[in-house]
Formats: sequence, structure tokens, C-alpha cells
Amino acid sequence: MLEEAGASPSCGNSTEPVRGSACHPPDMMSGSMRSDSSTLSTVEFAALARAIASTARQLGLTAPGFRCPTRIIGVDRTMRRFVGDEVAGIVAVNVKDRPLAAVVADMIEGVVMLNQLSPVHAAQVRGALWNSLENANGHARTANNQPSTAHVA
Repeated sequence: MLEEAGASPSCGNSTEPVRGSACHPPDMMSGSMRSDSSTLSTVEFAALARAIASTARQLGLTAPGFRCPTRIIGVDRTMRRFVGDEVAGIVAVNVKDRPLAAVVADMIEGVVMLNQLSPVHAAQVRGALWNSLENANGHARTANNQPSTAHVA
């Protein structure tokens, strides 16, 4: 059974509030990319997975399912690729005690590996995926700082 990119990944339990949406990952980056080694919450990982998968599909690529942690101890990223009528796969990454940039890079590289891209196309896709996360994060940060325009009748 394949895991959907939009499904809740199995990263452990979190009681943190939901901060983001499928289109806009939560505001989990300060500056351009946080560098601390704190563990992402399940909600944060799911938001990243949805954002990366959505952009991959917009680029015409097959989006993998994402999960954490990997099943192999000591390995930061694994990928299972399924070939049938359509190509599908699952990318598993360890998030515990790893910088956010390393986790995101592993998720993006999983998209590249699953789609078996040429070096030139792979570089373009990596750039597009990183840019989409930065842009989505900027939109989420802007939306969180704007006063509500909803009117109560």
C-alpha cells in the first residue's frame, strides 16, 4: 500500500497547534532556513511533504509519498520505488536531531531520484522545489502577520 503525500506521516505524536496549510507550509523557517537540529513536529513534516508533492506534480513529475523515520537505523534517507503501469515511490527521512535544511534536501532529492531526472533537469527541479518552499513560507509569514478582514454580521 502506497502512502499518499497528503496523508499524515508517521513521525510521532505532536500536541503543537496546526500552523499552515497544504499550499503553505507552516512558518518554521527563520530567515531563509533554520539551521538548528530540533525535531520537526508531525504537522510540520506533513506540511513540507504536501508542499513538495504539490510542486512536483505542478512540474509534471511523479510525487512520492513521504514518511519518517526510515526503517533502517543510522540511514538518513531511503526510497522505495514501485514500477507498474505508473511509477510510484515512498521517500523516508529521519528528522530527529537533524537541521531542517538537511531534511528538506533529502525530501527534494527523493523527488529527483524517483523521477530519474537527467542532471540538467534535476538541477532545475531542485531549484524550483526550494524556491516554492521559500515562496510558500513567505506567503504564510505574510498571511500570519496580516489582520483579519472578515466581518462578523
